[in-house]
Amino acid sequence: MTLAAGRVWDGTTALPSRAVGLFLAERDRWALWLPFFLGTGVAIYFWLPMEPPVWVAPTLVAGALMLALALRGDGWGLPVGLTVGMVALGLGAAQLRTTIVDQPQLTSRIGPASVTGQVVDIDGDPGGRVRLTLSGPVVDGLPVPDTPGRVRISVGGLDSIPAPGSRIRVRAVLLPPGGPVVPGGFDYRRTAYFLGLGAVGYAVGSPEVVGDDDPGGDVWLEARRRSVAAAIRGVLPDPAVAAVAVSLLTGERGGLSDDVQEDLRAAGLAHLLAISGLHLGLVAGLVFFSVRLGLALVPPLALRLPVKRVAASFALVAALGYMLLVGAPISTQRAFLMTALVLLAVMTDRDPISLRLVAIAALTILLIRPEALMGASFQMSFAAVTALVAAYEAARRRHRRPPGSRTWPRRLGVYLTGVAATTVIAWAATAFFALDNFQRVASYGAVSNLVAVPLTAFWIMPWGVLAYLLLPLGLEGAALVPMGWGIDILLVIADTAAGWPHASLTVAAGPRWALPLAVTGGLWLCLWTRPWRWLGVIGPAVALTAILSATPPHLLVSIDPAVWAARDGEALYLSDTRRGGYQRDVWLRTVGLDQPRLAGPSQALSVPADGLTCDSQGCLYRRNGHTAALLTDSSALAEDCGRVDVIVSWIAVPAACAAPVVIDPPALWAAGTHAVTFHTRGIDLRRVGDSATGRPWQQAPPR
Repeated sequence: MTLAAGRVWDGTTALPSRAVGLFLAERDRWALWLPFFLGTGVAIYFWLPMEPPVWVAPTLVAGALMLALALRGDGWGLPVGLTVGMVALGLGAAQLRTTIVDQPQLTSRIGPASVTGQVVDIDGDPGGRVRLTLSGPVVDGLPVPDTPGRVRISVGGLDSIPAPGSRIRVRAVLLPPGGPVVPGGFDYRRTAYFLGLGAVGYAVGSPEVVGDDDPGGDVWLEARRRSVAAAIRGVLPDPAVAAVAVSLLTGERGGLSDDVQEDLRAAGLAHLLAISGLHLGLVAGLVFFSVRLGLALVPPLALRLPVKRVAASFALVAALGYMLLVGAPISTQRAFLMTALVLLAVMTDRDPISLRLVAIAALTILLIRPEALMGASFQMSFAAVTALVAAYEAARRRHRRPPGSRTWPRRLGVYLTGVAATTVIAWAATAFFALDNFQRVASYGAVSNLVAVPLTAFWIMPWGVLAYLLLPLGLEGAALVPMGWGIDILLVIADTAAGWPHASLTVAAGPRWALPLAVTGGLWLCLWTRPWRWLGVIGPAVALTAILSATPPHLLVSIDPAVWAARDGEALYLSDTRRGGYQRDVWLRTVGLDQPRLAGPSQALSVPADGLTCDSQGCLYRRNGHTAALLTDSSALAEDCGRVDVIVSWIAVPAACAAPVVIDPPALWAAGTHAVTFHTRGIDLRRVGDSATGRPWQQAPPR
């Protein structure tokens, strides 16, 4: 008995030693985890409910250095110190960036008032809604110290759009950037804060051009985008095809119709319009091979010049120009950094594709623009690239063939297999981020991308690059017309895939910890090389289970606009389906449904048990033994206060009301949207304001 117990103890104590051995055996992969820990520090900063003291990050960095020195003798000093230090560095970088971009934000509605400013960004086409971003605005009645650095105004019915760089005057209503419309949801205030936008609004008249300012770099680039877009629309008569071409070549997506965008999303092809590695890599690759071929055809140059390095230099300049022309969104910045590192590796005869390059690009962006971590663009682009590079690194380790061992049929088979594998890997790597950010994933995305990606890579974008080269000569039509043929086929693919049954899988919003767990597990799978990496599958599996089993809110209530929604089976009933279109769409995604229904007496809702029943005084909602009164008539207030668990009223409820949960205008204005979930064990109440206090981008009250 004693001997058996001793063997068990010896086996138990041996487990940590084996784990340490595996960890030390992967020493060359440790550096790949630095972006993860840096990102962890950034995420902690943005998840904190209030602004941390400025001394926290420097103190943690100093502590990490002291810890590394204290543990340097046993071999653990460096990894432990780096781990703590990178987390602290991420926290400090995010806080420093927040301080640098700080600008005044509007805290209440203003207007209609006269607004004067310089047009620095234009989104949209004549005849539709156009969003004009004005820099250095002057707002009547608003003191200069309280005036935002930039405002964005929506204008409709314009026959002609003011030129970039022009100074305009327009009467407009200005509002603070909107906060989350559901607890834990997307906070546009934070995005606007880091874009320098302190107010958004809409015009109540036509803008008047009052002068021209000295155009800066941003204005010059915006003018070039508008001229390229105008040239494209002049050649391609189909508005949908022209809008896609404009999006691919300039990054401007305002001209895309809702139907086209919905088809692309449902088919899993929306990423093709996000200027990222595919597009920028094609531009750089086409320039690289064209220049290299051209130089090789001139023997005196080919013999005297380092042809490969010269071609890589031209490709780098082309990639930089393309990034600037499309507005340099996060996905394009990541793609440019990756492309630049690949081209530098080509110039120095290094391996151009590796996870180290991905890690360097991630570290660079997180240090310069840490807020990018919280956006879908950064998340999905780096997830796809990391998974693809890891997969191909693993494939190279397993399958090494001597040169010349592949016949043309075998090469074709390898290519087709590679395209299919790339599509499936990228789809799987980004699925969790799609579910977390949009609560939907394209069911047939892997299938539609098998056709759409090669079409874009080998037909659409090469003609687009040629169109750029022909623009100065006025011959861009020769390239844009065949490019339009390819885009037409792309739209047919999107429309066909979107029309298939259950094209989009919609699920309710999952718990906040699900995505970090999935990311950790996915990186564990991608970054290690030994069999223990397969333990990483546990993270995505648990996260997916949590998302699919999550209980979405039963009741959602907002005050701006004054609308409530109740989930009843497979339907979401709204008190008003005409107001708050964006809010309605977010609410539908939050509960995992697609179509809203109108609630009220005229709809004859009369489910006797759990569900929604309505009469002339309002509605009663029953779920899991709890009852909520959704009142439209104040005369029912006295009676319902004593017999229901939740009161929802559009007039202030007296403090004497005995209902455990009261949701009325004062509560809604103070804490934003309320979400109520009825469990058999009790009522879960979450409010936007519960996690939205004390941050610089939350100066404006919740809306």
